[in-house]
Amino acid sequence: MTVVVNGTPTEVASDATVAGVVAGLGLPVSGAGIAVALNGEVVPRSAWASTGFGERDRLEVLGASQGG
Repeated sequence: MTVVVNGTPTEVASDATVAGVVAGLGLPVSGAGIAVALNGEVVPRSAWASTGFGERDRLEVLGASQGG
């Protein structure tokens, strides 16, 4: 199925989870410094492993950065 990840259409398995997609981006699944929104709704880190997708869902993955 196709999920839009950070604005890019991405093919994922039908049983894919938020945790799996985050890991596929090379980010730590622990979620330290990462926020995730699915279709505009924040997904709590505790729900990443159990949150799946529907066709054309939109996932935004944001990382914290330091600097000034």
